[in-house]
Amino acid sequence: MPTTLGQNQYGKAENRVVRITRDGATHHIKDLNVSVALSGDMEEVHYSGSNASVLPTDTTKNTVYAFAKEHGIESAEQFGIHLARHFVTSQEPIRRARIRIEEYAWERIGTPGEGEHSFVRKGQETRLAQITFDGEEWEVVSGLKDLTVMNSTDSEFRGFVKDGYTTLQETRDRVLATSVSGRWRFNWTGDGQRTPDWDTSYEEIRKHLLQAFAETYSRSLQQTMYHMGARIIDHRDEIDEVRFSLPNSHHFLVDLEPFGLKNDTADGAVYFASDRPYGLIEATILRDGCEARIPVDLTNL
Repeated sequence: MPTTLGQNQYGKAENRVVRITRDGATHHIKDLNVSVALSGDMEEVHYSGSNASVLPTDTTKNTVYAFAKEHGIESAEQFGIHLARHFVTSQEPIRRARIRIEEYAWERIGTPGEGEHSFVRKGQETRLAQITFDGEEWEVVSGLKDLTVMNSTDSEFRGFVKDGYTTLQETRDRVLATSVSGRWRFNWTGDGQRTPDWDTSYEEIRKHLLQAFAETYSRSLQQTMYHMGARIIDHRDEIDEVRFSLPNSHHFLVDLEPFGLKNDTADGAVYFASDRPYGLIEATILRDGCEARIPVDLTNL
């Protein structure tokens, strides 16, 4: 049967780059994991094995490290923009570049005397960015993963559908916990449009999603998730789309009756934190009039 080549891309994945900037005795760290994917006129390398249009993946790796030195790392988004523009504009066969970046945060360890050069890796979320450029159009999607949050009350779950297989009891007071995986798409298109302050935008979006999680009296995780996305869009003009994937990290009251102990929420309740199976709640929240572009499966972003 005749065959034809479909969508394809290549590049160097997970280039770990750490840039340390010395401001006198005070040092600053940027710690990134950068993946490059390139596509364009690449048919011949698949059909005949000709590498005439192929920029080696080793070159893309070297470019990441060279750009970290030459351009610095102002933010994950800006670094990705520099890389994407370079690959598309410097090589004729390359029509599209996608740069994915994970950023790992460090905080300072206070030490006596002069200088600030000791750090401890933050054990919270990982910051994410994906920059795509095809020579004309930009798309910047940022986000985070592994941001673990919990409300120890102000959450209930009742009034749900019941059938012959339902055993779950309704509750007016439960623990609501999740590990937030979220992405948000900027309406920035380049073309002279004012460039967002990427770091400020990230911190403000993170603040708003946390405040919405904390301040929403939750009747369902879906409701809380929608309020998180809506609050981001209401407060950040640069964002048109937010997508969340939230596992419901169940906390079940332990049955202590066999030991003659009453275990209730009024007096030091003890829970079993179950890691699986878990409910998985996902949704996209859009600014009115905008269309969804973030993939439904966030692992593909």
